[in-house]
Amino acid sequence: MSVSSNGHVRTVRLPDGVDLHARPAGKLVRAAAAYEASVTLNAGERRADAKSILQVLALGATGGSEVVLETSGADASEALDVISGLLASLA
Repeated sequence: MSVSSNGHVRTVRLPDGVDLHARPAGKLVRAAAAYEASVTLNAGERRADAKSILQVLALGATGGSEVVLETSGADASEALDVISGLLASLA
């Protein structure tokens, strides 16, 4: 994990066999919406606001792939911990 002065970044590997489709994406969006922090996901060349279900679905992230989670703002550290844990444990 790397941390800069204005934000936090962590790479998370999605569980094998769990694509970021409607149900897991919905869990992610609800979790991100609970924080004031800006939460962004990067998968390959695509980037998405984690508070937007349409953007998260458009990432096309598949099971076993790495997703880079970036947070910034007042509660960024907590958001990073909770959301990265959620992503790593999706079923």
